[in-house]
Amino acid sequence: MPVIQYREALNQAMSEEMERDPSVFLMGEEVGHYQGAYKVSQGMLQRFGDKRVVDTPIVETGFAGVGVGAAMTGLRPIIEFMTFNFSLVAIDQVINNAAKILQMSGGQFKVPIVFRGAGGAAGQLGAQHSQSLESYYVHCPGLKVVMPSTPYDAKGLLKTAIRDDNPVVFIESELLYGSSGEVPDGEYLIPFGVADVKRVGEHCTIVAYSKMVGLAEAAADKLAAEGVSVEIVDPRTLRPLDLDTIVASVKKTGRCVVVQEGWPLCGMASELAFQIQEAAFSWLDAPVARVTNEDVSSPYAKNLEALVMPNPDKVIEAVRKVMYLDAPVADRGEA
Repeated sequence: MPVIQYREALNQAMSEEMERDPSVFLMGEEVGHYQGAYKVSQGMLQRFGDKRVVDTPIVETGFAGVGVGAAMTGLRPIIEFMTFNFSLVAIDQVINNAAKILQMSGGQFKVPIVFRGAGGAAGQLGAQHSQSLESYYVHCPGLKVVMPSTPYDAKGLLKTAIRDDNPVVFIESELLYGSSGEVPDGEYLIPFGVADVKRVGEHCTIVAYSKMVGLAEAAADKLAAEGVSVEIVDPRTLRPLDLDTIVASVKKTGRCVVVQEGWPLCGMASELAFQIQEAAFSWLDAPVARVTNEDVSSPYAKNLEALVMPNPDKVIEAVRKVMYLDAPVADRGEA
C-alpha cells in the first residue's frame, strides 16, 4: 500500500471528487497560484483551472457566504480557511446560515458544503493562531464535525464530507500535514459516526482525536514498559459521535482518560467525560479524567507554550491517577 503524507491524502480526496463530480470546486485563501498555504491543493489549479480552484481575498465572511449560496443552488463547494482561527470571522455564515437553512427553509434548500483548514496549535504561532475551536461547531445542530488523525482517515473522511448533503466542518492539524501513512490506491469512503480503535489494550481507555492520537500513542508506549496496557479510541467524527465504540472500550477496561487539545471549560473532553460516565457508570472503577490545555490563551514563548499544551507525561499522569498506581494499596480498592 502506498505511503503518502496527510496533505497528499487530502489533495487526492479533493482531486478525485472533482474528477467524479463537476459540481465540486475549491475556494479559499492561496489555494490556487500559491498551491495552498500548506500545499494541500498543490497542482490542482493546473489540473482543474481557475473556475474550480478559486483564489479569494482575505475576507472569510465573504467567500464563506458565497460558498453557502453556491451550495444552495446545487454546487458542492469546499471552502478552505487558511487556519480555522480565521473561521471566527465567518462564524455567522457557518452557524447562522449553513447550519440552519435546511430547517428554516422547510427542507427546500440543502447546503452540501465543506469548511476545511488547519486547526490547533502548530508551534509558536501566538494566541490568535493556536486555538482549537471544534467545540464551537460541535455545539451547533445542523453541522457535522470531522477531525482525522491519519492520512488514511483524512482521505476517506474528506471524500465522505464532500458527498454529504449537509454542511461539514473538517478540521485538520497543521502539525499532521507532513505526517505519513498507508493510503490505498483505490476508492474508499469512511462513514461518519464510526470510531476507530487505534490500539487495543486492557487496563485503561484513552479517547483522543486529531494530533492527540499520536500523543496518546507516545504515552501508551511508555506505559507499556510499566506493564500498563492502554486502549486508544479515536472518534474521528465528533458530530455525529460513535459513543457505542467508546463505551464498549470503557466497559472492557473500567477506566478512561480523554485527551483534548483546547481549553477545559465546556470543551469536547468535558462532553465526552459526561457521556461516558452517563452510559458506563456501573463499569467505571474511577472517574473519567481529562487532559486538556491549561485554561489560558496560548503563549508565544516556546517554553511557556509547552507548559500550556497536553503532552505524553500529562497523559501518563492521568492514566496512573485513574488506575490508582500512585495511591497506597488501601486506597486502590484492593483486599
